[in-house]
Amino acid sequence: MSELNKLLSEIGISKVKLAKYLGVSRQMIYNYLELDSLNKWPQEKRILLLKLLDIEDGSDKAIKNIKITSEYLENVEVRLNQNVRDMNSQSFNYKSLTKEEQELLNDLVFLIKEKFTEEKTKETYYIFLYLYHVLQSLDNVPEIKYIFAYLSKKTGFTDPREFKFNETKQFILESIVYTAFNLYNNGGASKSKLTESHNRFEQEIEQDKEEKLSRTQQLNTFKIQALRELGYTEITKENASEVLTKMAEIQSRKV
Repeated sequence: MSELNKLLSEIGISKVKLAKYLGVSRQMIYNYLELDSLNKWPQEKRILLLKLLDIEDGSDKAIKNIKITSEYLENVEVRLNQNVRDMNSQSFNYKSLTKEEQELLNDLVFLIKEKFTEEKTKETYYIFLYLYHVLQSLDNVPEIKYIFAYLSKKTGFTDPREFKFNETKQFILESIVYTAFNLYNNGGASKSKLTESHNRFEQEIEQDKEEKLSRTQQLNTFKIQALRELGYTEITKENASEVLTKMAEIQSRKV
């Protein structure tokens, strides 16, 4: 299962998206991935995963043989999104949730619907769009939950001495955020003073994007060259293995 976890990380499938694709809770995904064999998964979920990854079986050998190309990533994303859309079109199954979880989910849906109904502005849309992006990133950015906890305490919903996560890390981040908000609210910061810091912030994000784009463009270049050398115009099921092998060969020439 270590190879599967590694693959999911490399192709950027979050636990949240995989949970939606399989139609289970995120906690159930963690439970599945802790098993020592894919054969121990429920048959229906195992078949869905194999279909998503486009492999015949879930052995370490089959997973290791997967060549991660831009086309492979695109196809996985298409399959992932299609099944998520299909799942979303069905009625939500509350049976797997506790009474407390059902109430919280209903409260969230009601609040969001109420905001969209009463506050017909673009700001409302972007607030919840950004919230959606943040929730999708929970697995990759653990600090998000500490910030949520800080805001819950700051707005009076939670006792400031309550720590539901890693107490030391939560304490440190809450203290840093508190200091930052004090600077923001008490005039200790200004746009002119922070321009350089924000520029570094922008540059770091752009650099990350460029690295991802460069890798994708590189894979596309290898694919085009491989097709040309083999005399094909596109990748098909019949020639996929040959093309991928040729791409690996071309890539090794560049090293």
